[in-house]
Amino acid sequence: MNKTVKNSIMAVLAATLGLCASLAQAQGTSNNRVYVIDGRGEVATSNFGLCVRTGFWTPAGAAADPAGCKCDKDLIAKEVCEPKVAAAPAAPSTSGTKPAGEKITVAADALFDFNKATLRPEGMKKLDEVVAKSQSLVLEVVIAVGHADRIGSAAYNQKLSEKRAAAVKDYVVKKGIPANRVYTEGKGSKQPVTKPGQCKGPKSAKVIACLQPDRRVDIEIIGTAK
Repeated sequence: MNKTVKNSIMAVLAATLGLCASLAQAQGTSNNRVYVIDGRGEVATSNFGLCVRTGFWTPAGAAADPAGCKCDKDLIAKEVCEPKVAAAPAAPSTSGTKPAGEKITVAADALFDFNKATLRPEGMKKLDEVVAKSQSLVLEVVIAVGHADRIGSAAYNQKLSEKRAAAVKDYVVKKGIPANRVYTEGKGSKQPVTKPGQCKGPKSAKVIACLQPDRRVDIEIIGTAK
C-alpha cells in the first residue's frame, strides 16, 4: 500500500477514535454518567455484551451510575446493589382510641304504651341509663332504631317505629347529648326477632304478648373511653 495513503487512513482512524473519546468524555462530564449512552438512552454494549465505559469510569463512578449494578455489579459494594429492605413500620396501636360500641336493646313496651310513641316514666329511667353511659365516653354517636310487630299495615308500623326513635332522640337531647350526635331510624316490622309461625293467629291479647320482642328500640352508643 502507498505509504502516503496508509498514513492518511491512520490519521482518519486516529481522528475518529479521538472524536469518540471526546464525545464519551463530554457525555460523562455533562451528566455524570460513566457509561456510553446510545441514541435510545440505553447503555451501549460491545459485541461481547459488555457495557462501554467512558474515560471517566471509576468504581466509585460506577456505584453512582444508574447502570452500575447492571454493568459492573461484581465491582460495587453489595449494599449498593442489594440494599436491605426496611422493615415495614408497625401499625400504630389503637388500644384505648378505637371507637367502641355498646348496643342496648330496650323493649318498646318498657318505653311506650302499646301502639304509642309517648315515653313512659319507666322508659325515661331506661334512657337515663343510656345517657349516663354516654357521659363516660368521648361520644361519637348514639343510634336509635325503632321496630314494630306485624300487627297493622306496613306503612303504619313504619311511621310508628320512626316516631318511637324520634321520641328517644328528643329525650336524650334534652338530657344533654348533642342533637347532631343522635341518629334515628325506623325499620317498621321488617326485622322481627320472633320466628315465622311463632305467633300464629289474628290480633289477640295472646298474639300481642307473643309479639312483644318485635316491639323494641335498639340503642347503640359508640365512642372512646375518656
